[in-house]
Amino acid sequence: MFAGHDQIIFELLAGRQLVGAALLQAAFDEHQATGKPFATMVLDLGLLDRATLLRAVADHLGCDYAGEPPATLPGDALSLVDAGMARTYGVAPVAVDGFTVSLLAVDPFNPNIVNDLTFALERDVRVAVADPERVAQLIRQHYGEEVGSLDDALTELQSSAEDSRDHPALTEEDIEQLAGQTPIIRFVNLVLAQAIHDKASDIHFEPFEHEFHIRYRIDGALYGMAPPPKSLARPIISRLKVLANLNIAERRLPQDGRIRLNSGGRAVDLRVSTLPTQFGESVVLRVLDQNSVRLQLAQIGLPAGLEAGVEEIIHRPNGIFLVTGPTGSGKTTTLYSCLTALNSLDSKLLTIEDPVEYEIDGVMQVPVNLGAGLTFARALRTFLRQDPDIVMVGEIRDLETAQIAIQASLTGHLVLTTLHTNDAPGAITRLVDLGIEPFLLASTLEAVLAQRLVRRICPSCKTAFEPTELMRRQLGVDPVVHPDRPFYTGAGCAACHHTGYKGRVGIFEFLRLTDPLRELVVQGAALGEIRQRALGEGMTSLRDAGFAAILAGDTTVAEVVKYT
Repeated sequence: MFAGHDQIIFELLAGRQLVGAALLQAAFDEHQATGKPFATMVLDLGLLDRATLLRAVADHLGCDYAGEPPATLPGDALSLVDAGMARTYGVAPVAVDGFTVSLLAVDPFNPNIVNDLTFALERDVRVAVADPERVAQLIRQHYGEEVGSLDDALTELQSSAEDSRDHPALTEEDIEQLAGQTPIIRFVNLVLAQAIHDKASDIHFEPFEHEFHIRYRIDGALYGMAPPPKSLARPIISRLKVLANLNIAERRLPQDGRIRLNSGGRAVDLRVSTLPTQFGESVVLRVLDQNSVRLQLAQIGLPAGLEAGVEEIIHRPNGIFLVTGPTGSGKTTTLYSCLTALNSLDSKLLTIEDPVEYEIDGVMQVPVNLGAGLTFARALRTFLRQDPDIVMVGEIRDLETAQIAIQASLTGHLVLTTLHTNDAPGAITRLVDLGIEPFLLASTLEAVLAQRLVRRICPSCKTAFEPTELMRRQLGVDPVVHPDRPFYTGAGCAACHHTGYKGRVGIFEFLRLTDPLRELVVQGAALGEIRQRALGEGMTSLRDAGFAAILAGDTTVAEVVKYT
């Protein structure tokens, strides 16, 4: 209940002294350890009854409290708020009084409810607090589940497309009017809902000369959907920009924004980026669904030995812990998991990110703002005057940021950060190439974790097969050592959209800086020498980790060869 607003609820309960301080803190610690919403944790532990908690939330927000929501919603209210609005914003209309409409909200903390619906309904909107489960039930009861399909929405768009073709010289007012029409709104809502349902990480809207493509990225691979008419590219893009509070008239410069949706009773953020291209604006939405991301070290798939090693490193009082890998390899999720493990009242945690992807209660998170001059280096320099214990730097991109990170480590801070390199030993030579003195690097760097995300074989269509000699050679597999060990692949089925894959699994390479390795770094040893020494000390390479995942039946030869 009220996921994503845990810190606010903790503070309001503490301020009103509705629960003893020790019990409240214990519940918050349990919430952080399990990931369960704090409000749900308070109720499960019996620290408060549901009515008292909801009344406290209503008082805090300055809203009415609806202790007994109606069994049915009135007809005049239902006719005013359509199904798309109700599902998108998670609201149930309970009364219409003149120019005021009263709504019960699944997430009453969401400010977009009042802002957006006041404009859309042309009425004053009042939000009341009620049991979120009961509100969600009322929405399902009166509006049903989302029964429309993208095919239906595309059919509905055809008439809008024909209208726009009849008037090729559309003005800004025409585009804005089209963007607010029901078929466009419904189509965009369905595209976003389908992407969230399919656990897509990104949604691409791409205008070309004769087509308008929409693609989802699922488990690292892009999949196209049936394209809408090209003539509706601008209204659809404009609708997205309206949702993200961007300037729809500005099409010459890139813009960044955010959309906050309510999907299935939970809040989902979409990070929006627009890019002017030859044939119109390209828009990419990054789906940030905190409910689908596991921010616990025990849940990100580290082997037991590596998990213990990472735990030991991040609980050191100072030093640098690096996570490396290409874009989309899960580096940020790993660092967030480390922050969650370290987050406590007796430690101050500061992060500088570009941008902040997930909000972590109790952590001071700062977004990069290049327009205002707030870079990684400038923020990190300021952090050192903020008395932190632990600092996370989203990425080391230049010498200045690397130097300040080392300075922070030398002055008694633990620094967590990322770097783009192919493997763990490569991070050492990369920092030296940036201009870091080897003796400083050897004295501050504690460990490097390299990682990749490979697609997991769909469990519904997993099939054993005999690998070819070429596959064995690619992996360096000795048939004598593994004579009868089966390999697996996905045959393709409806559950995995006939791709053979469903979900992803991490493979990791963990390099701990031992004294012999530190000596090699100081001596300026070559990358190959450092790698051989690390392997001799027991480091498992990414390729070997991938081979272990193959033998475990988690992934395929093709995936491991592709990513290692």
